[in-house]
Amino acid sequence: MPTYNCGKYIEESILSVINQTLQDWELQIVDDCSSDNTFEILNPYLEKYPNIHYYCLKKNSGPAVARTEAIKRSKGKYIAFLDSDDIWMPEKLQKQISFMETNNYLFSCTAYRQMNENGETLNIAYIPPEKTNYKKMIRLSNPIGNLTVMYNQERLGKFEVPPIKKRNDFALWLQILKETDYCYGMNEVLGMYRVGRKDSVSSNKLKQAKYHWQLYHGIEKHNLFRSFYELCCWGFVKGTGIGLTKERIL
Repeated sequence: MPTYNCGKYIEESILSVINQTLQDWELQIVDDCSSDNTFEILNPYLEKYPNIHYYCLKKNSGPAVARTEAIKRSKGKYIAFLDSDDIWMPEKLQKQISFMETNNYLFSCTAYRQMNENGETLNIAYIPPEKTNYKKMIRLSNPIGNLTVMYNQERLGKFEVPPIKKRNDFALWLQILKETDYCYGMNEVLGMYRVGRKDSVSSNKLKQAKYHWQLYHGIEKHNLFRSFYELCCWGFVKGTGIGLTKERIL
């Protein structure tokens, strides 16, 4: 769980981990030098729960560095991701691990719903593809939600999140898909993603194009023509929503 100035929301995120039906977990929280009351909110949980760990970076370095540090510190068989303003459903870990172990999957994701800045549930759910390989991940411009992802660290090892400010989760999934063929999707809503935060690093979609170009051409080392094609795919998917599965839930 990377965090930066998320004191308003982080307690709810932590409680969604504490309230998991599967209790064999550890939570690695890496603080990117927050200047708000994040630590004051965390401290009672750090004193009460020995499986909640906190580390503050020496300097503000961005979410990619914080996420990498959390991965380095994680000791479990599986690594799952949760940003400090999102929440998991109570059976998220139990159901997803069962899904992976039953099918011998190494990399998976689930469906998720949206909520607004105040935590009120919105009537839109995002359903991931049944399985996504490297090419499909790029073509659909990351069709999976960060808060839903889990991978088998015991089999795939640790990864370093590519150091870009935005879309670094997308960049990480591409790294994982170089080590295993597919990310397998569960068609069940097991997380809630918060939208509408004006201070979020992903809130301005129009400025993301340069980060996509940096990902395709700079990090993935694709040639100019391929990188331009992939950037067009991103623009098309974000502009039309074609290729992404959404469901209205009353």
